[in-house]
Amino acid sequence: MLRLSTFFILLTLQTSAQKTDTVFLEKLLQSKPELFGKILQHPTKNEVQILYTQIDRDEHNVPHFHSYSFNLNPNRYFYPASTVKLPTAIFALEKANQLKIMGIKEASMITDSAFAGQTKVSIDTSAENGLPSISHYIKKILLVSDNDAYNRLYEFVGKAEINQKLKKYGLNQTRIIGRLAVGDAGESTKHTNPIEFFAGKRSIYKQAAQYDVNDYPMELENMLQGKGYLDSHDQLVNKPFDFREKNVYTIPNQQEVLKRLLFPEVYPKEQQFQLKKEDYQFLYKYMSMYPTESDHPKYTSPDYWPTFCKFLFYGSKKDTTINPNIRIFNKIGDSYGYDIDNAYIVDFKNKVEFMLTAVVQSNEDGIYNDNKYEYETVCLPFLKNLGQVIYQQELTRQKKHLPNLNKFKFDYGKKD
Repeated sequence: MLRLSTFFILLTLQTSAQKTDTVFLEKLLQSKPELFGKILQHPTKNEVQILYTQIDRDEHNVPHFHSYSFNLNPNRYFYPASTVKLPTAIFALEKANQLKIMGIKEASMITDSAFAGQTKVSIDTSAENGLPSISHYIKKILLVSDNDAYNRLYEFVGKAEINQKLKKYGLNQTRIIGRLAVGDAGESTKHTNPIEFFAGKRSIYKQAAQYDVNDYPMELENMLQGKGYLDSHDQLVNKPFDFREKNVYTIPNQQEVLKRLLFPEVYPKEQQFQLKKEDYQFLYKYMSMYPTESDHPKYTSPDYWPTFCKFLFYGSKKDTTINPNIRIFNKIGDSYGYDIDNAYIVDFKNKVEFMLTAVVQSNEDGIYNDNKYEYETVCLPFLKNLGQVIYQQELTRQKKHLPNLNKFKFDYGKKD
C-alpha cells in the first residue's frame, strides 16, 4: 500500500511538472473578442498573466494536473498586493504548531511596540471575546483581506522566518519583506514587534522584538513603472514609481502555494506544509466562506457583500446572483492598479474543479498613488469574464473519473 501511494505521489508531481501549454488560453481569449479584445490589443496586454490548471482524478481520487498559461513571465514584475497574506497565514499556523503550546492559536495575542512607527494592539472588537488571536486574524485575512491582520501575523512569524520558509518550499520567485498599507519601508521592515500570548490572565508565550539583518534582492523586469507618482504629501514626482523594495510573489508560486495547501496528499511528507488536519479544514472553510456568512467577525452591507473577495467568476458586482453549487477557495490582491486572484473553483453539483491564477493591471495615466486606476472598468470585468469562460469550458470537459469533493464541503453556519 505504501509503495502504491508513493507511486501515485511521484506520478502526480511528474505530471504537474510537465511543460505548460501556451497556446490554448491565447486561442480561447481570441475567440471572445467582445470580452477580451481590448486587453489583447493593449500595448502591454494590461500586464495580464494567467495560469489555468485542469484537474483530473484517477480511480483512487488522486488529482493529476495539466496547466495552461497566457503571457506568463515570472521575470516580469507585478505588485502582488494582498496575495502575500495566504503564505503568511500558513506560516503563522506552522509556527504555532512548532511552539507546541496548547491553545496558542486562540490565545489572546497582545502586540507591543519597540521601534519607530510600530503600533500596539490589545483589543479586537470584531472578535467574540473582544481580543486578538492568530486564528481570528486569519479569519479576517481570508474573509475580507484585512491589512492589519496580515501585519500582525507578519510580526509574529518574522521577516527572516517567512523568507526561510519560502525557500524551504521551493518558492524561489517570492519574497515577503514588509507590512501593508502603513508605509513600511527600509529599516522598519527589518524590525518586528514584541508579542505576548495569554490564556486568560496567564502568560503562555512571550516573543521578544526581532531584527532581520538580511536583505532579499531580486532583479526583475518592470520594477520601475509609469511616469510619475504622488508622494506622502500628495505632491507629483515626475519619476517612475519604484517597486524594487516591495514584495514579490509570482503567478507560478502563487498557484504552487494553493496546490500544496489544497492537495497535500500529492506531495512527499517533507514537502507538505507543517499543518494539522484541523488547520487545513480551518483554512479551507474561511477561504471559501462569504464575508456575510461570518458572525465573528461580522461583515455587513454596504461596506461588504457576499462576493467581496471573489474576483474570478464574480468580479466586483454587489448585486450579483450567487451560484449555490459553487465555492471559491482563493486569495485576492488589489493595489497600484493591479487586481490578482489565486483561486480553486469547485462546482459540487456538476463535479467541476480547477485552479485559476491571474493578474491584470490598468493605470492609463501612468501616475501612481493618485487612486486613478481602472479597476471597475478594466480589471475586475476581465477577471470575472475569465473565470466564467474557463468554468464553461470545464462544464463540457469530459472526465474518466468524476472527483469526490467531500473534503471541501462545509457547514458555514457552524462555528469552529
